[in-house]
Amino acid sequence: MNKLMRPIITIGLGLVLALSSAALSSSRPPTLQGNPDAAAFFFQTTPTPQSKDLSKVGSTDGIAAMGFFIAFIIIIPILLRRKFWMQIQ
Repeated sequence: MNKLMRPIITIGLGLVLALSSAALSSSRPPTLQGNPDAAAFFFQTTPTPQSKDLSKVGSTDGIAAMGFFIAFIIIIPILLRRKFWMQIQ
């Protein structure tokens, strides 16, 4: 019984997350039957404002900084445990 509960809970949580994500990302307006003027209000289009592009071509400053950060997260525990690993042998 206990061996079945963990996969069932995992699959259940996955389904709940998937369905809630799909429900929140749906942007379909409600159907207004009997009042075509109110329904036409939802289908008016507005122009999208142009956004400024703040990125520079070839800029990898953020990527390099994140790479160093990830490398430190991996290297620091290895260096701290190295003496302990050397004593075991």
